Amino acid sequence: MSLIDPDDTTPLLRDDASSDDSQDEDYRSRWRSIRVMYFTMFLSSVGFTIVITSLWPYLQKVDSSADASFLGWMVAAYSLGQMVASPLFGLWSNHRPCRESLVCSIFINLAANIYYAYAYLPKTNNKYHMLMSRAFVGFGAGNVAVVRSYVAGATSLKERTGAMANMSACQALGFILGPALQACLSFIGENGVTVKFLDLLLNMYTTPALLAAAFGLVNILLVLLVLKEHCVNEDGKHIRSINYTSEERVDVLDECVETMDQVAVVTSNVLFFIVMFIFAVFETIATPLSMDMFAWTRKEAVLYNGIIMVGIGFQSILVFLVVKAAALKFGDRPVLLAGFFIIFCGFIVLLPWGNHFPKIQWADLKNNSLASQGTLFSNGTVEPTGCPYEQTWCQYTPAIYLAQYISSDFLIGVGYPACNVMSYTLYSKILGPKPQGVYMGWLTASGSGARTLGPVFVSHVYTLLGPRWAFSLICGMVVVGVILLISAYHRLIAFSVRHGRIVE
Repeated sequence: MSLIDPDDTTPLLRDDASSDDSQDEDYRSRWRSIRVMYFTMFLSSVGFTIVITSLWPYLQKVDSSADASFLGWMVAAYSLGQMVASPLFGLWSNHRPCRESLVCSIFINLAANIYYAYAYLPKTNNKYHMLMSRAFVGFGAGNVAVVRSYVAGATSLKERTGAMANMSACQALGFILGPALQACLSFIGENGVTVKFLDLLLNMYTTPALLAAAFGLVNILLVLLVLKEHCVNEDGKHIRSINYTSEERVDVLDECVETMDQVAVVTSNVLFFIVMFIFAVFETIATPLSMDMFAWTRKEAVLYNGIIMVGIGFQSILVFLVVKAAALKFGDRPVLLAGFFIIFCGFIVLLPWGNHFPKIQWADLKNNSLASQGTLFSNGTVEPTGCPYEQTWCQYTPAIYLAQYISSDFLIGVGYPACNVMSYTLYSKILGPKPQGVYMGWLTASGSGARTLGPVFVSHVYTLLGPRWAFSLICGMVVVGVILLISAYHRLIAFSVRHGRIVE
């Protein structure tokens, strides 16, 4: 039996010829515009990941005073910028055509990437220039709220789950290709070539940012030349405007505001925060956990975890396609609940068990010598491996086996995409026909806040108390999310279903 619903009219790469509207120019124009939004979402994730693996060496190269704690702020700056910008761009898109906010945000992103590429030029405070550039890149990425709002308004209720899944697949593809592009550009090396008339050094650190800027330019052209303002009602029939308020729709929108289920709106934001918090923890802890438990070197940890993350990215794309079919058959809420259950299993599997303990990394700080499991290295160039003795839990907490780690990665790589796409698909349906820019802005802001707080939380708890406490607390958070979802289950329904226009 095919997993794909024959009635699904949500194209990813081509129009659905079987649809009644497939020959209609408005239909084709609408889906061309939606694909521009897919590309914008793809570039947003590429902009975050294309420099992420070279961020630390570039920071060390341009400013030797920067330490690891400042790197944490560098990573958080993107999410903080996006958190601030999302409601602002969402508000803008509610009252004006979304093309305006999109072009402005993409231009900010483009300029910020160029700023990042020139961060080595100032004589002092280079690290702060890098910090500001990443914050502005994140600020430009606040257009994610506009993208989600547009797609929600330009799709019928039946098309929306598929469209949101397609958009998430493009986002996942961006997360895969970002590090891959950085790896391909690493052959340029640290010295690179200097373009004298621009006073620009093209090397393995600056070229990825400039490539992201070039993508941004292409994105602006697509928005200006291809994107059209489209809006359809929940049955797929065209409405005159999208994302900004025309005089003809004021009375309808006032009614929508009065009758929207605010409890469901708040619940959806909290659930999305939990989903993004959990994945931020997972992303952050992967490298230090693998180095501590498997005695991998820094190079091995980057390589092996990079391979694993690329695998999870491809797996996510498949999950998005399956989720699209599963939601059509079972509904959005059961798929979201199943996603939480799979994530819970992923972190349960990751809990330390048994009597095997990790290899301890001993260090004599005075002599700068290293000793590990009876082997002493006096050469300072040898990299210590294993669980650092400063983390006292290493001496009494059982090791996590590689099979556990891989199994957990697989389960979380299934559960997270399902929860991610179902969270904001449900949210867009709950909001109904009103312009969704501001509300999508708050949803994006809650996700950005989670991506800011998650790494801070896990770095402190893991360092002080170890993986057993860190992952147990995450399991507790998943349980809270499940309880919240079940308690509000009857309220997490589409606006039109709630008001009796459509039978679920």
